[in-house]
Amino acid sequence: MSQLTLNLNLQPTRKAWTVSELTAKIRDLLAKNFTDITVQGEISNCREAQSGHIYFTLKDDRAQVRCVFFKQQQRGIKFRPEDGLQMTVRGSISVYESRGEYQIYVENLEPIGLGALQLAFEQLKKRLEADGLFDPASKKPLPLLPSRIGIITSPRGAAVRDVVRILTRRFPNVHLTVYPVRVQGEGSAEEIVKALKFFNSRKIVDVLILARGGGSMEDLWAFNEEIVARAIFASEIPVISGVGHETDFTIADFVADVRASTPSAAAELVVQTRAQFDKHIADLRETLAGVFRYRLLEWSRRVHELSARRGFRRPLDLLRQQRQRADEMTSRLALGLRARLEQSRKRFTAAHLRIATFDFRVKIAAFRLRLEKRIAELGVRIERLLRAKRDRLEKLTLQLQERSPLRVLERGYAIATDAAGNLLRDAAQVALGDTVAIQLHRGRLTTEVRKKEER
Repeated sequence: MSQLTLNLNLQPTRKAWTVSELTAKIRDLLAKNFTDITVQGEISNCREAQSGHIYFTLKDDRAQVRCVFFKQQQRGIKFRPEDGLQMTVRGSISVYESRGEYQIYVENLEPIGLGALQLAFEQLKKRLEADGLFDPASKKPLPLLPSRIGIITSPRGAAVRDVVRILTRRFPNVHLTVYPVRVQGEGSAEEIVKALKFFNSRKIVDVLILARGGGSMEDLWAFNEEIVARAIFASEIPVISGVGHETDFTIADFVADVRASTPSAAAELVVQTRAQFDKHIADLRETLAGVFRYRLLEWSRRVHELSARRGFRRPLDLLRQQRQRADEMTSRLALGLRARLEQSRKRFTAAHLRIATFDFRVKIAAFRLRLEKRIAELGVRIERLLRAKRDRLEKLTLQLQERSPLRVLERGYAIATDAAGNLLRDAAQVALGDTVAIQLHRGRLTTEVRKKEER
């Protein structure tokens, strides 16, 4: 028996994990072994939080995984993730401890099959078309013979020289105003919008030419920006888009009042000619753009390597989870506020309906009828009460008159009182020589007692 007890005491004790400890252990294992992965699948349940973070599910025919695309990682992404898109996702795996779910923190997205810029182009085109920016009814006609022409283009490109040469050769007296802008690269879209607003505020030209030579889709992307499209649509001055080659189409071409195949064709459209130039503008910044893309890729890879080290992972995970919690709390708050607002709106509507259906004239007329009825009833009651009081008064008056001592005095009787006003009923009450007052029916006598007889 002692040997058995000794063996039982020597058995190792099993450690019991808490849920937080187990989740943290799984998180560390995933963060250590899956720091840079690439996953392909279809996007579903895609939604964007008010903070700008995008949450979606990446799935195939047998499994799915949650993904978080934080706003800070979305720089340089032209398209927007949507349900049904086939995507290649690059990022790292960690655990969202509040729900015990593993998820991918997305660092980059690439569409499968369709290029990223082409996808962004199609998405923006679809959205602007739904907003009516391509409606032919909104297109403004070109002036028949403009004397003042504005040109928005790069001052160093061949496009501006071709446009100026054609316009000055066909109309030597035409007044040209060139607004120099960058036509590709970062900040070029903002400069184009600024130029459009400048001409519309000054009203110094009759027509505008938006010109740029040919190039790749990346080179022409400034003319695919939404801010440029909406600035063209808002322009009160007719705009001719002469961007790229004949086969190039940009969002600006669809929004502009007239689309020209080339910058030269845009110049010929202004002067009412159909001739087309064969030359197109060469790409001036392709090499520089490639160098920048290469350097940015190297810097991004270096930053990613540093961020994958253990010293940076834990603070980054905490920050990501706090961001996700903030999104959840924001969603709950928004739902609560919407519910309270809807409840208040229903109360207001009910009160408004009650006020709208309340007719003061009908209420006042009904009150007036009740008041007149009450006045009539009160008058009848008062009249009846006065008649009863009057009858009682007359009855009491008759009784008083019948019982009044004056009636006795009318028959010849008199009332005698001594000097103190006491009523005399017996001759013994006075002595000889006393003064006695006698009340007659009419008048009053004062006498002196000279003789008395007592029975």
